[in-house]
Amino acid sequence: MSTAPTGDGPDRPDHPDLRDRADRWPVRESRDLHRDAWVVALREDRITLPDGSGEPFRRVVLEHPGAAVVLAVDDQDRVLCLWQYRHAAGRTFVEVPAGLLDGGPEESPLDVARRELVEETGYAAAEWTHLVTTYASPGISAEVAHLYLARGLTHVGRGDFEPQHEEALMRTGWVPFADLHAAVLAGDVQDAPVVIAVLAAQARGLMSS
Repeated sequence: MSTAPTGDGPDRPDHPDLRDRADRWPVRESRDLHRDAWVVALREDRITLPDGSGEPFRRVVLEHPGAAVVLAVDDQDRVLCLWQYRHAAGRTFVEVPAGLLDGGPEESPLDVARRELVEETGYAAAEWTHLVTTYASPGISAEVAHLYLARGLTHVGRGDFEPQHEEALMRTGWVPFADLHAAVLAGDVQDAPVVIAVLAAQARGLMSS
């Protein structure tokens, strides 16, 4: 026996458009908790409801310039993967090329994706497809990631780029897309950009598993 929508829940007929939108609630006070020469900063805001009513409440914000992520695939449907240590998580992750949008407003996310692919792997790509744009943890961070599928790969070398710190010990290798997709579904590969890029590429019919 079916039940008609009551109009109270998320399946009511007049549900708003299924689209995120820019918004900004009033900020009564803001102060830096940490800020230095690096690209991220931590601040504390005191905000109110949209109409300005009520006592201001505290929200901590991690400022982040955003990132570009590249799922680079060769003619054999192999993904160019990286193995990199991440200190905050205490793990070495299977990753794909990615980098911060720290080049200023004149550098687009696609420009960053092209640059990072060359710097981290020594490859350039002739074909670029935007997969998705995501916010990793909007409850605390302003970080936005732009994910791309790159094909038509050519080895061009890293130029004068010199890897440092964790990147100096980073390994690269080719992984069949089907194997990477299976590892994602098994929970063996857990880096969020990799998981999202792999599932988005497969769901859009750009890759087969």
